[in-house]
Amino acid sequence: MTRRRAKVAAVGTYVPERVVTNDDLSLNLDTSDEWIGTRTGIRQRRIAADGQAASDLGAEAARRALKAAQAQPGELDMIITASLSPDMLFPATASLISGLIGAGSPAAFDISAACTGFIYALAAGESFIASGRADKVLVVGAEAVSKMIDWSDRATAVLFGDGAGAVLLEPASGEGEGIIGFDLGNDPAGAAELSLPAGGSRLPASQETVSGRQHFLRMNGREVFRFATRIVSESARRVVEGHGLRMEDVDIFIPHQANIRIIDVAARKLGFEPGKVFSNIERYGNTSCASIPLCLDEAERQGRLRKGDLVLMTGFGAGLSWGSCLARW
Repeated sequence: MTRRRAKVAAVGTYVPERVVTNDDLSLNLDTSDEWIGTRTGIRQRRIAADGQAASDLGAEAARRALKAAQAQPGELDMIITASLSPDMLFPATASLISGLIGAGSPAAFDISAACTGFIYALAAGESFIASGRADKVLVVGAEAVSKMIDWSDRATAVLFGDGAGAVLLEPASGEGEGIIGFDLGNDPAGAAELSLPAGGSRLPASQETVSGRQHFLRMNGREVFRFATRIVSESARRVVEGHGLRMEDVDIFIPHQANIRIIDVAARKLGFEPGKVFSNIERYGNTSCASIPLCLDEAERQGRLRKGDLVLMTGFGAGLSWGSCLARW
């Protein structure tokens, strides 16, 4: 079959109404706005309401993406959702989103690659478009990470926020537009550094896992930071240079929004001036699989991302996984 190029036809995002500032967190944690801001770049984050799950956030982002593309839910061939905070282990959150938006019966499945999940899901959706097996694929990054955070653990409580972003993929029609390529990888040696230990078949829910607080996200921040400051620039360089381009050709760099220091290190290694790097971590924190689409939407609305721009997106997360995508907007 002839390989087609896929393009991002539209983006839609949604964040919960509730805003939690660093000062709010300092009321119950030994921390401060200055401490959090200096070390992470985060000043506030959005937190899902009681009873509001990842599928609820993802469905609203999906509706907005479809509206922006002037497309109907029933036109979708496939929905792929990336999340580290799915509604449940199964059925897939993509299936729940499909039902919430009234999509009918498109294929629907989830991808589990933690904060790299959106890039992995984008790669999967692009493959279906490229092979001709689908014409409209909705890729959703949806997170209600706050439901999985131990709010007494300063190492994780200050970092994460909730939100969702969706992109509609379609076959590219213009010359040169669309997704150019990916760099994907995973280092299982670091699997223990970022995880949610209990709730699966390894440690099923029990009185011991609950009392031991093993159903909350755990992270070795030092090791994840070391990994991220190395892999982001390496992966980004591979996908750009591997397609015969130079870093100077990139118009905008959109990294996963985990920590402003990681973003700054990556930008410096890649030779990007601040004007080429987009970040909104100050207002949303680390929204995991939702962070890159949230940036795409905001950058486009601000005029920072324009038609014809060469955009570089890079994610990293548990696994320890990484992924980069290069596209002509």
